[in-house]
Amino acid sequence: MNQNRTRNQRSREIRQKFGKVIKCFCPGEQLGAGDDMVPSLESLAIKDYSEIYSSKAGEIEKKLDTGNIEEAESSLRESGCLNNEEARALLGRYEYQKGNIEAALHVFEGIDIAAVTPNIKVTLARKGQRRKRCSQSSPDPSLSIHAVSLLLEAIFLKAKSLQGLGRFTDAAQSCKVILDIVESSLPEGLPENFGADCKLQETLNKAVELLPELWTLADSPREAILSYRRALLHWNLDAVTTAKIQKEFAIFLLYSGGEASPPDLRTQMDCSFIPTNNIEEAILLLVILLRKFSLKRIEWDPSILDHLSFALSVAGDLKALANQVEELLPGFINWKDRYHTLALCYYAAGEDSVAVNLLRKLLSGTEDPKYLPALLMASKICGEYPNLAEEGISFARRASESLDGECNQLESIANFLLGISLLAYSKSVSPDSDRVSRQFEAVQALEKAGAVRGVSDPFILYHLSLENADQRKLDAALFHAKRLLKLEGGSNVNSWLLLARILSAQKRFMDAITVVNAALDQSGKWDQGELLRTKAKLQLAQGQLKISINTYTQLLAVLQVQRKSFDSGKKLIKQNSC
Repeated sequence: MNQNRTRNQRSREIRQKFGKVIKCFCPGEQLGAGDDMVPSLESLAIKDYSEIYSSKAGEIEKKLDTGNIEEAESSLRESGCLNNEEARALLGRYEYQKGNIEAALHVFEGIDIAAVTPNIKVTLARKGQRRKRCSQSSPDPSLSIHAVSLLLEAIFLKAKSLQGLGRFTDAAQSCKVILDIVESSLPEGLPENFGADCKLQETLNKAVELLPELWTLADSPREAILSYRRALLHWNLDAVTTAKIQKEFAIFLLYSGGEASPPDLRTQMDCSFIPTNNIEEAILLLVILLRKFSLKRIEWDPSILDHLSFALSVAGDLKALANQVEELLPGFINWKDRYHTLALCYYAAGEDSVAVNLLRKLLSGTEDPKYLPALLMASKICGEYPNLAEEGISFARRASESLDGECNQLESIANFLLGISLLAYSKSVSPDSDRVSRQFEAVQALEKAGAVRGVSDPFILYHLSLENADQRKLDAALFHAKRLLKLEGGSNVNSWLLLARILSAQKRFMDAITVVNAALDQSGKWDQGELLRTKAKLQLAQGQLKISINTYTQLLAVLQVQRKSFDSGKKLIKQNSC
């Protein structure tokens, strides 16, 4: 508390001394006695100091930043005097730097933005013209470029103060004023090194970055999106700032939860790809960032690839992600991650053979034969094909050996994949003795996997039930099927069908029909086709011919509705493509 009292006392002294500085320049004016925060508007209505102040502005501002008010006071006496808005800008900045947000806002609100805006625009416009036509002389602007920089910085700090107080909409409106002023003064953008001799470029960059954030905090997604697009299309920002805004915009599009209107086609006439929704626009931005990484214009950011992976997964185009990963130069990502990511992409795209070949290369003796994620993935893919099942068995066993009991959960997954590969391999073995041996080994592997994950893993329960049913161990199959149905809460049609078929194999047709009816009550129209087909077969098995015909009629109606919906969908896609 003592520390806060001392700081407040020091701040009050500083403000009083600053007031004396202004007073000494204007002996005919008196400061308002009732305002100890800042000098009154009347007392600060003094002459333009632009030419005198510009030469020493940096020195004076530096002394104010360091809190050396005495030296700043001496410098101001030597330089000239401040007008009202510039004095408030300096004092407000000092209050803001000291953490007095409310006091700073009180000072900034005293600046008449509407009054100084025309002079700011004239200064910016004339300076931009001089940059283009250096040989032609033009009259001096009404403000120096340092004064313009000071005033625009004050508007920006006002926005930051409003943000700190939770007034996000007001903060966004204040920040937008900066961009409107600069854009109307320089419609073609800032020339290169326009504000190299002051803080103008820095303030502009900060305002461009801050505005979308403020609109987001104000729960105005449309304005946030427009601000992001405006920042990327209308401002000559440096490469790092542009990349930062592109990344933030892509993240906003992916995870904000709203759908943005497509960008204006007139701003994209030179682009071969025009995004039509959030996902496509985010993908375009992320691909641009990857290209910048490849050209070494910006530093590598691995999170860009993560966001792009998510976006392309949602869009259902993992082949495009594979192409982007392949185009990355060596050194950006670990070579093992590169192979593994490419394998995942091609597997998701349906090119299983390409994925397996990549994994084989990764797991070869010369690379990393014990890379666990690749071993598990290779076993999974190979287990889906009888001709590759033996290789899948090898991958699964290598995964178990590399774990060496260090992780029970991963050990369970390895055993599960081993069981699946053994089941697939047993279907291609010709001698009955070998087939039975492989099936027995597969069940053991699945039960071993279930010892850790059994009641919480529906995949293990489903395959245990299915394999026991294939081996005519119907009681064990029924036990696992009931546990599976309870675990899933009846949400999976395949689990209902499995239970009904096990009951049918036990000649319990009425119980099987009851199960199918329960499944029909809980499923939608699109999932009822196989259920109705199974129900009709069960009714035929009981000799209920007429009832079975009615069930087949219902099945036919469902199939016709599905076909009409499918045809209309194809027609709509064709029209959109045209």
